[in-house]
Amino acid sequence: MMKKIIILTILSISALFAQVNEAVEVPYISYEIKMGKGFDAVNANCLMCHSFGYIINQGPQSKDFWHKKVVKMIVHFKAPISKEDVEITTNYLFEHYGNGALK
Repeated sequence: MMKKIIILTILSISALFAQVNEAVEVPYISYEIKMGKGFDAVNANCLMCHSFGYIINQGPQSKDFWHKKVVKMIVHFKAPISKEDVEITTNYLFEHYGNGALK
């Protein structure tokens, strides 16, 4: 058992010494952001933690879905979104990235 722990430790630590001798280029992905009423709340409350790609990758969703997603960010990820901004953000997301269904 001890040998396994030592081997795993050595393998884990060896990754710290890996080096790349060439430039590493991170691709830039541009997401189309729809401007409109409520964008300021989205910019202040959502984009401080994740890219706009997270929103777009959800696909067109219902108003209920977007509301639950905003509440999830508050409850599970402790996003400091005010009660007023919950409504503003939900409305923005539904208007620009919604599917027209309330539920």
